[in-house]
Amino acid sequence: MALTGIDFQTKLPPVSLSGYIESFWLLQNQTDEEKEVVILPDGRVDVFFSYSATEPYHVSLAGLGSLPSSGKIAAQSLIFAVSFKLSAVEYILDKSISDLTDAVIQIPADYWGVGPDDLQDFDSFCSKVSAKIQALLSKHTIDTRKQKLFDLIYTFQGALAVHELADAVGWSSRQINRYFNQWFGLSLKTYSTILRYRASFGDIKEGKLFSEQNFVDQAHFIKDVKKYSGVTPKELAKNKNDRFIQFSTLSKK
Repeated sequence: MALTGIDFQTKLPPVSLSGYIESFWLLQNQTDEEKEVVILPDGRVDVFFSYSATEPYHVSLAGLGSLPSSGKIAAQSLIFAVSFKLSAVEYILDKSISDLTDAVIQIPADYWGVGPDDLQDFDSFCSKVSAKIQALLSKHTIDTRKQKLFDLIYTFQGALAVHELADAVGWSSRQINRYFNQWFGLSLKTYSTILRYRASFGDIKEGKLFSEQNFVDQAHFIKDVKKYSGVTPKELAKNKNDRFIQFSTLSKK
C-alpha cells in the first residue's frame, strides 16, 4: 500500500466460511510516529487483535459504521483482524451489535483462544481462527431464509430494494427491518446504501466520479459519498495524505 512504513496484507477465508467472513487482514505501523486516518463506513463488523509500543495486547470488537470517524494507527503497532459479514453476528459472535453503531469495545483478551504469540505468523493466525469459527458454526442450525437473504445482499452489493429481497426470501419487509435493527443497529435500507457506496470505491479510485453501483442519479451518488466520507467523490479520489485508510489499502482493479 502507499502509506510509508506501514504494511497491509489481506487473505480470503476458506470457501466454507466465505458466507460469514469477508477477509482476514493485518496492518503494521513499523514507524515511530502514529498515523492519523479517517475510517469510512464499509458494512463490515471487525474483531481486532492488536498491540503497540504504548498499549499491551488487547482484543476489540467494532460494530457497523454509519459515519466517517477519525482514528490513529499507533506507532510500532500490529493489528491482526477478521472482517465479518452480517451473517456472522448471530451465528459466530452470538450477540447483538445494535448498541455498537459507530463504536468499538474491548472484549476478553483470550477471545477464541488467541493470544499475542499468535500474532507472529499471519497464515497460522488465519488457520487457527478459521478452525475456531468452523467449530462455532457447527453448534448452530442455520436459518436458510436468512442465509439466502445475506447471499442476495452481498451478491448484488446492496443494489436490491428491501421489497425485492423480501419477495425473494419469503420474509416481510417489516420482519427483515425488525431483525436488522435488533441485531445490527441499522435498517436494511441504510445498510444496502452503505454497501453500494463502498462498492463505488474502485470506480472513484479509477477516476470515475459517477459510479455505476445503481444510484438513482449523480446527485444521489454525490450526496451519499459526502454523507459517508465527509467529502465529495473528487476529494475522496485525491485521498490527500492517504488519510482514508480503506481507500489507501484498496487493491487495484
